[in-house]
Amino acid sequence: MDQGDTRQPRDADAPAQADSPAWMSATELLGSYARGELSPVEATDAVLERIERDNPALNAFCLVEPDEARAAARESEGRWSRGEPAGRLDGVPTSIKDIMLTRGWPTLRGSLNVDPDQPWTEDSPVVARLREEGALFVGKTTTPEIAWKGVTDSPLYGVTRNPWDLSKTPGGSSGGAAAAVAAGMGPLSTGTDGGGSVRIPASFTGVFAIKPTWGLVPHYPASAFGSLAHSGPITRTVADAALMLDVITRPDPRDWGRLDTPAYSFTESLDTPMRGLRIAYSPALGHLSVDPEVARIVAEAVQAFEESGAVVEEADPPIPESREHFQILWYAGAAKATEALTEAQRDRLDPGLREIVDEGLTYSAQDYLTAMATRMSMGEAMGRFHEDYDLLLTPAMPITAFEAGLEVPPDSGDRRWTGWAGFSYPFNMTQQPAASVPCGFTEAGLPVGLQVVGPRHGDALVMAACHAFESARPWAGRLA
Repeated sequence: MDQGDTRQPRDADAPAQADSPAWMSATELLGSYARGELSPVEATDAVLERIERDNPALNAFCLVEPDEARAAARESEGRWSRGEPAGRLDGVPTSIKDIMLTRGWPTLRGSLNVDPDQPWTEDSPVVARLREEGALFVGKTTTPEIAWKGVTDSPLYGVTRNPWDLSKTPGGSSGGAAAAVAAGMGPLSTGTDGGGSVRIPASFTGVFAIKPTWGLVPHYPASAFGSLAHSGPITRTVADAALMLDVITRPDPRDWGRLDTPAYSFTESLDTPMRGLRIAYSPALGHLSVDPEVARIVAEAVQAFEESGAVVEEADPPIPESREHFQILWYAGAAKATEALTEAQRDRLDPGLREIVDEGLTYSAQDYLTAMATRMSMGEAMGRFHEDYDLLLTPAMPITAFEAGLEVPPDSGDRRWTGWAGFSYPFNMTQQPAASVPCGFTEAGLPVGLQVVGPRHGDALVMAACHAFESARPWAGRLA
């Protein structure tokens, strides 16, 4: 494998400010705080400086509170100086996707129809757990309206761009979060994923993200997209995501579908060996069209698992093409999410969202139940598949980032984002854990992601596999 061709960013020779705290991982920052080598104030200042410098071009943040962040950093600095950190993330700069309720800050969801002038008194479960562990919130990141599509632009906040190429999209719907992490605007960010919304932008921007097993990370308020909707971390390293999962998988009584908190630590499980694991590699899930350069980079990445002692064989999971059935579930969810709007408010929706809302209103109960039956059969098929294979590897995306401001690549022939996201949404339907880990760059300098899928409740193994890959193929992607 010629790693020089696929793992070096376009500007690899540019100064990367490697000594800046903005590029340190959360685990590195916490170690530096503990040793007294760095303070949360210095780390926060570095992150805020990058936000001030680069956010006008990227539009990754829709809200930044520098004074509030610096005040919190000074409080954290005091705790560390006394040897009394508030929790496992004390003083780590963190951003929140503008879908998640955040006490004291508006959650506008990229929509012109949400009134910002109202009490914001509650944290979502993920935000509450992060706050309890001392995470330092610097702001909220952009999302398409109600997180409905796989790119990030909205009527309220405009177009978000990819830090590797400002003419390209970062993907979505957690595109602001991924762009922020990729650009050194904090090591931790939160995302949601109903059809690929952490994995799509992770692949397009060269960061790590995982969609855990449904219910593992508590979710509130309940999503109109039902059990398609997951929450998960977006980070630059697998270890940072493991640290976040150790925090955000703790229970919350507001989520009636939550799973029990894992009895294990994700962080302590990262070094699980790959030797002897049975791994399936599906280049196209049996029916998808994949860009040849993406296919080559992913195929080369898969070799790392063979080199680690795993048994890898090419095999397609026995699941059908499910776009039509996913769209029924997704569009019906969009219709539910907007059911209380007046006609005047509907006219203010993202035009694409308005179209799928109108289509969602045409479905019958029988249409919905048929889509659910397909979903259940897919879950059963994947359960049987994982009796033979511990993990499944695929491209995270069949393409790289395309023009910002568009829902689909130009001249693709598709009308909706589901036409190019066929590697992601099937695993929302089956509720399995699935992650995107950076695995290379195209000749044009755009990142490519490898998707690692595990059986339901196999989250720790997925994380360990991603960590093993990251260790074997260290990621060279850092922006100047």
